[in-house]
Amino acid sequence: MGPPDVIRDERDDATLIAQSLDDPQYFGALFSRHAPSLHRYAARRLGSDLADDIVAETFHLAFWKREGYDLARCDALPWLWRIATNLIRRHYRSEVRLYRALVRTGVDPVLESHADMVAERVSTAAGTSHLAAALAGLRKGDRDVLLLTAWGELSYQQVADVLDIPVGTVRSRLNRARTKVRKVLGGVADGRE
Repeated sequence: MGPPDVIRDERDDATLIAQSLDDPQYFGALFSRHAPSLHRYAARRLGSDLADDIVAETFHLAFWKREGYDLARCDALPWLWRIATNLIRRHYRSEVRLYRALVRTGVDPVLESHADMVAERVSTAAGTSHLAAALAGLRKGDRDVLLLTAWGELSYQQVADVLDIPVGTVRSRLNRARTKVRKVLGGVADGRE
């Protein structure tokens, strides 16, 4: 089976990476498999405009570093998440600006569709702005762990692999982040500010 059929290919990521060393077209299957979830995550963190750039740069870097990929790891997603997370960290100021804009407007431009805009804006503005304020106030490492688990839907082990930290550190950072976010959101739920 040649490269044109690779998108429908059921081979694991490591096999595709190995094959891409001889025929770079095989690397395209990794993009087809993993770009949508990486894009959703990056868009939630930085907005749609920067998400396109983050995903493109993630796969560009991955392509050029594929010779060093550990082929014993069948799933390349943690490797790609690590690259994307490191790229997102470079845009820390943009991410904080996005959260501050959410605090002011209560509108998440990534999640908002035109049809839902008016009805949802009234009911969720306060919660969204408080959540954005809580996220902007978290330490970088705590925010990365929280958002990789919540928006990236990664397991603790996957987050540990992405950030190259122990699972125990993931758990403690996640607990700390959730506590801070609950405190901010709890004030909204209880009518306190």
